[in-house]
Amino acid sequence: MTDELLVVRAQLGERAALAELVSHWRVPVWTYVRRMLDAERADDVSQEIWLAVVRGLPRLREPARFAPWLFTIARRSVTDRLRSQYAREELAAATDVGTEDPVEAMVDRAELLSALSELPVLEREVLVLFYLEDLPVEDCARICRIPAGTVKSRLNRARRLLREHLEEKGYRS
Repeated sequence: MTDELLVVRAQLGERAALAELVSHWRVPVWTYVRRMLDAERADDVSQEIWLAVVRGLPRLREPARFAPWLFTIARRSVTDRLRSQYAREELAAATDVGTEDPVEAMVDRAELLSALSELPVLEREVLVLFYLEDLPVEDCARICRIPAGTVKSRLNRARRLLREHLEEKGYRS
């Protein structure tokens, strides 16, 4: 059954259709969130996303656009979580002179993750949506609310940064 049909059925109140949508998209959404955040926060943010989906589904006007709509919600949730993290880190840095720069602390944590996690958030986000979620450039642009050309330039920069990082670690292309 297509996502569009499942969305329409869920909008009409059919719980089984909603359950099937969640079942189909739960892992891709969690994977996207996990690649953007650490494991500790991924579960919480994923739950927030599904709550927003359930609340917003009746207002979705284009059921055929479910996947971009879903990833737009996921992106907003991830962005909100990162924004609140940065605010806490900046407050901690302002109150404790000996505290590291929040950006450096974030980079230090990212060292423990895969090479993908080494990318800046904007580039990582586009790379995850395009390559790992297999969304076309146009959908990535809608989700990120940027022009398609910006998506392409971020993809180009992300690939370059990833290549440089891997070369620094001893991998050669």
